[in-house]
Amino acid sequence: MKKILLATACLFLGAGIANAQAPVPDNLEKLSNFQSTGTTEFTFIDQTGEYADGIKKNLERIKMPAGFKIELYAVVPDARHMAVGPQGIVTFVGTRKDKVWAVTDRNKDRVADEVKDFAPSLKFAIPNGPCFSKDGFLYIAEQNRVLVYPAAEFFYESPDVAAFNVVKQGELIPPEEESYNHTARVCKIGPDGKLYISLGQPFNVSPPEKLDLYKKVGIGGMIRMNTDGTGREVYTYGIRNSVGHDFHPVTGELWFTDNQVDGMGDDIPPGEINHQTAPGQHFGHPWYGGGSVRTKEYAEAAEVPVDVVMPAVETVAHAADLGMHFYTGDMFPAHYKNAIFSAQHGSWNRTTPVGARVMVTHIDDEGNATTEPFAEGWIDENGEYLGRPVDVAELRDGSILVSDDLAGAIYRISYEGN
Repeated sequence: MKKILLATACLFLGAGIANAQAPVPDNLEKLSNFQSTGTTEFTFIDQTGEYADGIKKNLERIKMPAGFKIELYAVVPDARHMAVGPQGIVTFVGTRKDKVWAVTDRNKDRVADEVKDFAPSLKFAIPNGPCFSKDGFLYIAEQNRVLVYPAAEFFYESPDVAAFNVVKQGELIPPEEESYNHTARVCKIGPDGKLYISLGQPFNVSPPEKLDLYKKVGIGGMIRMNTDGTGREVYTYGIRNSVGHDFHPVTGELWFTDNQVDGMGDDIPPGEINHQTAPGQHFGHPWYGGGSVRTKEYAEAAEVPVDVVMPAVETVAHAADLGMHFYTGDMFPAHYKNAIFSAQHGSWNRTTPVGARVMVTHIDDEGNATTEPFAEGWIDENGEYLGRPVDVAELRDGSILVSDDLAGAIYRISYEGN
């Protein structure tokens, strides 16, 4: 064992020395000044062969309501959150690694023809969260910065793209708060034209000594700012780790998923879909582990010192509700209009795995919400994951895309019924 540990340490030390001797250049300054970087090569992902065929085979077991069809749209390694270009040309896909992928259906047969890395001259750090403004500006929220690409659907054909800082590296959160845990940022442009970004806190339960700092900078919450990075403010408090949010198409109000506390048992606490109606509302963490279940760490507090908004929907414990999207298309039956389609990534430490499916949440005129499975079957009879859905996006034809970071794929769900 000591020999293994020593060899591992030497390996990492050697990697550190190699990185120190040959740092990867960050070409943002050149791109911001419309200068060439000298980068000429893309990484292309093969869309055919045995790997793609294996994914298609697994999709045969997915169950959905009558009339719906699921197909492989693209092979996309580590596929996480998606942003469909307003021109309908490209879908940009983030990852929890160092790549952003550009996915193109050139012949419009609703299957991607090309998947290549976006802006390969840039050095990304967990570029999980892409989102678009209506006028075609692409924003990508990384672990600790936010960049904007003003003409992404045009420049993506070239290795060099126009790119600018919205939030500079090290200024989204304090650098000393950077963590390997809960670092997947998500962004959306709200009805007010502002940029909303979730900032998951890195602990299972936030410790007391961190609460003041987190409240100030928005960690364990959601921030909003103008699209040029000015006017930053904390919009939402009391979130453990939200990795999906969207705005109701009619009311304009914010809804978001939240992943709740681990280690309390298989069946508690529940996951959450939340509904925010005003700035500054608090959603319970760390006093609540999920729903009305109190955390052990804060159970001694007789009274919770904040006014808490309880979830609009409690979901099955540990299913890991992630990306979500309000459906606005016309392809699906009418009762899906303005419903939430959301992805459950699946449990990582539950005795019997749950999740790994797409859910639909219907909201009535009074704002009451009910959730049910929409597409499921990515956990087989042995309890093995065949896929882990992450996010949901909508194409211009009204079909939806579902990303899967385990299979490294994007699926397309369409409706062919009456």
